Amino acid sequence: MLDPDLRRTWLFGPGADRAAHESMLDSGADALIVDLEDFTPPERRGNARELLARFVQDCRDRRCIAAIRIMLWRLTDGTVDLAAAMKAGPDVIAYPMSDSAGQMRALDQAITHWEQELNIAAKRTEILPVCETALGVVEVRTIAAGSSRIRCALLGAEDLANDLCAERGADAIELDHARRRFVLEARAAGIEPIDAPYTFSDAEGAVREATLSRRLGYRSKSLVRPAHAGALNAVFTPSADEVTRARAIVDGFDAARARGEDRALVDGLWVGVPTYRNARRLIERAERLKRISAN
Repeated sequence: MLDPDLRRTWLFGPGADRAAHESMLDSGADALIVDLEDFTPPERRGNARELLARFVQDCRDRRCIAAIRIMLWRLTDGTVDLAAAMKAGPDVIAYPMSDSAGQMRALDQAITHWEQELNIAAKRTEILPVCETALGVVEVRTIAAGSSRIRCALLGAEDLANDLCAERGADAIELDHARRRFVLEARAAGIEPIDAPYTFSDAEGAVREATLSRRLGYRSKSLVRPAHAGALNAVFTPSADEVTRARAIVDGFDAARARGEDRALVDGLWVGVPTYRNARRLIERAERLKRISAN
């Protein structure tokens, strides 16, 4: 399974629409989230659960992450969703409105039960908290501590804006503070932050928002339109020019250190240890992504 930092795009799609599943699978997104919550009307949830096994197998065949978002745990549909999801064997169970460690502990215990019941390898199934309330954003570190299954957390957009009583706009100014705080809290918790989806139709806006997200420290973004996946993958993939510059920084710093100097001047930038480490991280990630695409 892809390491968390290599899962550049997480695409949401409806649970009961097989044609939508096909579009998701063809999108090129690294992780697909079939949604039994908001994307599936209550009267169609039974049908959606019946499609889960095929969806997960198709993800396996395409070598992308298979995730299933279930309903809230306190609702009956949540326990029924989890049973159906675990029988399909996904990589990830996504949980909506995540805001406490207690939620995560309860979900962890339930997943453990199903792994034992279905003879699935222990701890194989990840939990993805979807933090889409004000409380969820400020409690990311507490949430992450609730289960060792949590390797990533996803920032909400529409529900979060609603909880903030904010006016939604394509420029996403209303989510700016939450976006910045979320990446900080997630990094402090040692998990990978996944940026909120761009829920408007234009690809240009999605790329613009993803470019800002990457600048802030995100390496992953969620999305709701399959057509945006390729462009967003490109945003979160180091370009050839970026790799060339990173190599110049690494080489320049190594040479300076060999001469006994503390820093290196590379293209007008004084390079110290943090910048050197960041450049090495970019090179390593680019190489890992290249190996995956080659396979």
